[in-house]
Amino acid sequence: MMGRGWLVWLVMVCVPVVLVLGSVRLVMMPWFLQFEYTRAGFPADVYGFTTEDRLKYGPIAIEYMLSDADISLLRDLDFGDTGAGYTERELGHMLDVKNVTRAAFTMLAVTVVVFVGAVAALWRTPTLLFVGLRYGALLTLGAIVAVVLSAVVAWDFFFTLFHQLFFSEGTWIFLYSDTLIRLYPEQFWFDAALTVGGLTVLGALVLFAGARWAGGRVARRSGAL
Repeated sequence: MMGRGWLVWLVMVCVPVVLVLGSVRLVMMPWFLQFEYTRAGFPADVYGFTTEDRLKYGPIAIEYMLSDADISLLRDLDFGDTGAGYTERELGHMLDVKNVTRAAFTMLAVTVVVFVGAVAALWRTPTLLFVGLRYGALLTLGAIVAVVLSAVVAWDFFFTLFHQLFFSEGTWIFLYSDTLIRLYPEQFWFDAALTVGGLTVLGALVLFAGARWAGGRVARRSGAL
């Protein structure tokens, strides 16, 4: 069993990646935009986008990031009589965002494969498997609570630091009149961060409780034998 300790660590390390990036993928589905744009208190666009406009044009940028579509999907987008349109600076930023998104979800896919392989390798030693899952859940909870607290207490710092880590200096700063800000105001990103955090915490709690219950059941069976 001692020789399988590295598999326990592998499971533990994979859990936060799967839960966090899995939650990000869930937030990038249509339901979140629908919820945000129609909920009470979501900031209106002072430059003229209606809720219907946002529901129409908002998902297209998400589609661009998640598909093989070329940047022309956004460059050639017809905003009708709204007077909106993506600037070259915004289009350049969206290219960067797509690259980051692809890298993140590639990491998610690779991690899922590694995770499934490690779980399969530990399947015949369930005690070790459930230890890895429990500690993975605890690691996730610790990390996500720290991130969520940072976002709530110092959102501006958190938001700026995130962009500085993943994007070139100055490429992600826009005017309030720019289309990206009108479709996705700062409140949208604040809510998205909290939702990702909430989904991740929920997933970690369920995983911890399930692994603890299953581990206890295995221990009781072993004791009975």
